[in-house]
Amino acid sequence: MARYTGPAHRICRREGQSCGKINCPVERKPYPPGQHGPAHARRRKQSDYAVQLREKQRVKMRYGLLEKQFRRLFEHANNRAGVTGENLLVALESRLDNIVYRMGFAKTRRQARQLVNHRHFEVNGSSVNIPSYSVKTGDQVAIRPKSKDLSVVEVALEEAGTKRRLPEWLVLDEKNLIGRMARTPVRTDLDASINEQLIVELYSK
Repeated sequence: MARYTGPAHRICRREGQSCGKINCPVERKPYPPGQHGPAHARRRKQSDYAVQLREKQRVKMRYGLLEKQFRRLFEHANNRAGVTGENLLVALESRLDNIVYRMGFAKTRRQARQLVNHRHFEVNGSSVNIPSYSVKTGDQVAIRPKSKDLSVVEVALEEAGTKRRLPEWLVLDEKNLIGRMARTPVRTDLDASINEQLIVELYSK
């Protein structure tokens, strides 16, 4: 599966959103990259289309998806019953790489994606190496026995215990390194800073 392999911090500065790493330059350089970055930050008010596009790009960057993947996910959300924007966010949160990150097994979603690709996790007892795998309510996500001593996982769990809170819709057995999706997340469980309606409006043009 194709993925962005360029400088991660360049995307952080472009979207004005931190990737979560200690050395992320967003706060130190709160303007887009490039020689015209500071001038760009002082430009006139953005158009409605520009605001919608930037919101979509921010969400894509946060979950590590390319345009084709994101568009396909939106179309599936649009075809389901319910509110399209909420369906999209639930689909993003239900991805296996995101679940691994939310449970604290990885420090970032990018690291979680790599761990899944290398078959370090299993769902309901079966090895899964597809980051986009959709986890359902009741599914168990666990580290494979041979991978339980991975130092990156140990460090991530230690850091998550002090910096991140486990979402209410997930359950984690830290002793046995087994997590479960207790229920489908609802909008109040998800990031309030995301304005999914802007994405719906953009794709509805």
